[in-house]
Amino acid sequence: MKIYVLNGPNLNLLGIREPDVYGSGTYEELCSKIRSYGAEKDIEIEIYQSNHEGELVELIHKAFFAEADGIVINPAAYTHTSIALLDAVKSVNLPTVEVHISDVSAREAFRQQSYIRAACIATVAGKGFDGYIEAIKLLENQVKE
Repeated sequence: MKIYVLNGPNLNLLGIREPDVYGSGTYEELCSKIRSYGAEKDIEIEIYQSNHEGELVELIHKAFFAEADGIVINPAAYTHTSIALLDAVKSVNLPTVEVHISDVSAREAFRQQSYIRAACIATVAGKGFDGYIEAIKLLENQVKE
């Protein structure tokens, strides 16, 4: 099984950026947690982070051509603005889970809109770094079916 984990803008600053919202864990710690789970379950995991919308679109395409079984994506701020990411996920037709470290439903009004959600099989939010593992498990179950 192969899963792409894609992270949007400013997630490279985890541990620095608003620790009261995102916690004190670093991006490197997040990646380590995801890789450890993948190794334990014999899942090939590719992890990427970009602050650029077009690069994230290209990575969604790359997941398709690499024959990934699914995508976990934290679009970060692009969640609320990017029809391009929505269209990319719809175009490749890979099972995709939207994930957010914070509980976006309890945050600012503008964060209530998620464009990408329409193309996702599930959304996991407000579970910190563990939300990524839950998202991967959802993809594992989807592939088994």
